[in-house]
Amino acid sequence: MYIYFETRDRITDIWGNQIDLGTTLMERVALEKDLRYIDEKGNLLRTRTELFVSKFLSNLGHEYKYNFELALDDVTKVNIDFKIGGKFLEVVESDHDLEKFRLVKKHKPDLDIIAVGQSKYAAKVSEFHSFYFYDSESSQTSSIFIEDPSLAFDYAHILPLVEKCSILHGHTSTVMVEIIGKMINNLVLDFGEAKKIIKDTLETLDHKFFISRRYLEKEDDTHYLISFAGPKGEFRLQLPKNTTFVLDGEATVETLSTEIIKLMAPKMPQNIEALGVYIYEGVNKGAHIISEIKSNK
Repeated sequence: MYIYFETRDRITDIWGNQIDLGTTLMERVALEKDLRYIDEKGNLLRTRTELFVSKFLSNLGHEYKYNFELALDDVTKVNIDFKIGGKFLEVVESDHDLEKFRLVKKHKPDLDIIAVGQSKYAAKVSEFHSFYFYDSESSQTSSIFIEDPSLAFDYAHILPLVEKCSILHGHTSTVMVEIIGKMINNLVLDFGEAKKIIKDTLETLDHKFFISRRYLEKEDDTHYLISFAGPKGEFRLQLPKNTTFVLDGEATVETLSTEIIKLMAPKMPQNIEALGVYIYEGVNKGAHIISEIKSNK
């Protein structure tokens, strides 16, 4: 599975500089993986299959080196995904990976290397006696997704750093959620239970005004005072707390995706390992965030 962002606008300040919105630390959510997977050694892996292989090797007690540089001749070097002692393992999930594997076999025919990956490449590498495997049910990680017109919420926001969006305006956003985890009795999570969790979470956000905490000037028991100078002038807003949602980052759909994960994570059963949230802002545009979640129990 490849993870990507589709964004409405690039976030810039009034001088045209790119603004780093940062990432959010969450109660049961690890750091957002910056579109990568991380193994127990802290290596940044490229795909979920590589993450599975790393866990498989670790569970068997094998020490490995990731992204090992191998010299094929005096000039040509390639990076092999895993080196286990004197043996090598390449995860083949693209034509590029396949060509690299064949190049290694051509230059190093006696090298002890196998390929693991998607089954559609199995026939293409069968002459190399490599294997493509299907994980057993007992340790299988899978995912479900829930997309329904009823999974939507209305909100208002301001993005002071984006000229077009630096005035008060609103959206109706639909949401799709992916839930990733270990299967129990052939289920990741019952669809009915998953949908209820998502709906309860969206009710918390529905008909709220979203604003970054950086613009909070002061507050009392009932109101926030928000102020900022933006491309459209100076704004001073007194906002009721019960209709306002203050965020750690700018009120973009990327931040809202992260906030939904943060709210959903504590409600997830122990077998759930990661959550992905798509938020659509209009037609054919939006954002996708995926984060690993960890239990405090």
